[in-house]
Amino acid sequence: MTDASDSRTTGGQVAISAALFDTDGVVTDTAVAHADAWKRLFDGFLEARANRLGVPFEPFDSRLDYRRHVDGKPRKDGVESFLAARDIEVPYGNDDDGPEAETVCGLARRKDGYFQQWLEDNRVQAYPGTVRLIRALRAAGVTVGVFSASRNAAEVLQNAGVLELFDARCDGSDAAELALSGKPDPAMLFELARRLGVDPASSLVIEDAIAGVRAGAEGEFGMVVGVARAEDETDALAAAGAHLVVNDLSELRLARVRGESPGDGQVTVELKTLATLPDISDSPEMLREQLRGQKLASFLDYDGTLTPIVRDHSQALLDETMRRAVDNLSRHALVTIVSGRDLTRLKNLVKLDGVIYVGSHGFEIHGPPSTNMFFELGTEFLPELDRLEATLGETLADIEGHALERKRFSLAVHYRSVAKDDVSRLRGLVDDALEEHPGLRLGHGKRVFEIRPDLAWGKGHAVLRVLELMFHEQPLVIYIGDDITDEDAFHMLAGRGLCIAVRHDENRPTAADFTVADTEAVRRLLETITGLMTADRH
Repeated sequence: MTDASDSRTTGGQVAISAALFDTDGVVTDTAVAHADAWKRLFDGFLEARANRLGVPFEPFDSRLDYRRHVDGKPRKDGVESFLAARDIEVPYGNDDDGPEAETVCGLARRKDGYFQQWLEDNRVQAYPGTVRLIRALRAAGVTVGVFSASRNAAEVLQNAGVLELFDARCDGSDAAELALSGKPDPAMLFELARRLGVDPASSLVIEDAIAGVRAGAEGEFGMVVGVARAEDETDALAAAGAHLVVNDLSELRLARVRGESPGDGQVTVELKTLATLPDISDSPEMLREQLRGQKLASFLDYDGTLTPIVRDHSQALLDETMRRAVDNLSRHALVTIVSGRDLTRLKNLVKLDGVIYVGSHGFEIHGPPSTNMFFELGTEFLPELDRLEATLGETLADIEGHALERKRFSLAVHYRSVAKDDVSRLRGLVDDALEEHPGLRLGHGKRVFEIRPDLAWGKGHAVLRVLELMFHEQPLVIYIGDDITDEDAFHMLAGRGLCIAVRHDENRPTAADFTVADTEAVRRLLETITGLMTADRH
């Protein structure tokens, strides 16, 4: 989630009769499958070549090589791009080449075989926020279609268990049969609209690729939403013509568009913000019904949620009334404290034995002794974080007001006390330093730059890991957080419970379901939940 000052627009009140969803990156998360298939392809090819020529074997990097050379490209283009980066030449071949051929076409076919094998052995994940939005659209009478340049779209959607959610489909096989031009040409979108029997001008297009957004805009579809899974994609998607840009579709909700006469209104989608969401304190009966007879798993952010926001992060101390509220809840439900802070520091601040601790944005998890829970991820990045810490310690020395906080698996650059005119210079110095550390990535929090290992892991992944380890059946999940980093968990928990954001008189886009006003309201909410659970058991 990016700051409220980003390039996302309000989109306008466009009534929609149909919604057209891209597949990869919007409906399904297939990056892991594709990365695995590419690695099998290139490692096998490179190792055989190294043995044949007597040269060193340098394997395919599933993170860096995937992102730089093959992500989002047609298979043949990906083969050519990666081999060119390694100064390797092979014949192009032709479409009749089998997977054993060492040609561009043959290697592309071999990669497709590995992808198909992955689908047979694994389960593709559908994005929870997307599934929830599709169900809401269908319930509101909106027709829903899906499109993809891939010929494997049907298999992917079937594997993910979402194929039946769509009224029509147009994929790579259809494009080949009908000789439809690829994106950014809107031909495939027009064909899907035709199959759905809808007017493009009253249709919503949802895409994660710049070319797909351009196709929707050039086709003059009624509304185009861009999905920026990576933080640096927001501006590009907006520039390509997206009316709205979100990081996840759980940040959207349905809204009514008034018709010319009462009762003939239609629906549209709009961005959820902290200011437009209901306060959960105003819905006691809803909360009571949600908790009735349920096992509860509660996840609580620390800074800004259990403690007030303070200028000096080292002074964010948990007071005794909040500690008691958390402790009392932990006697009736699973309680997990989730924080960007180093785990050791977090445990020393909270000082409760009966809770699970998730530190460093999910890279380390420790449970009470009875749970035997211990998890760490990313230890191989620690030396790189050490080097970056030393670099930033020198380059940022003359910027007054900044604070460099090293956590075990991350590095935070606080700029709450930095003069406004110096923030952009600080950001530039951080970006320059990161150029020398491709294994690390930059994230954002409230007045802080968070630098972490460049892995597909965060607070949301850690929450799902805790749920997997602690429950055989799905409990009711409540997650309370105030920070941009908590949005990762809100995205992954869409439709699985209650996601509650702490407002602090702030307004920004969010994937939460409800809000509470401040830290004091969090304490009262925890006491209310404890009281309801106690009464339910009696």
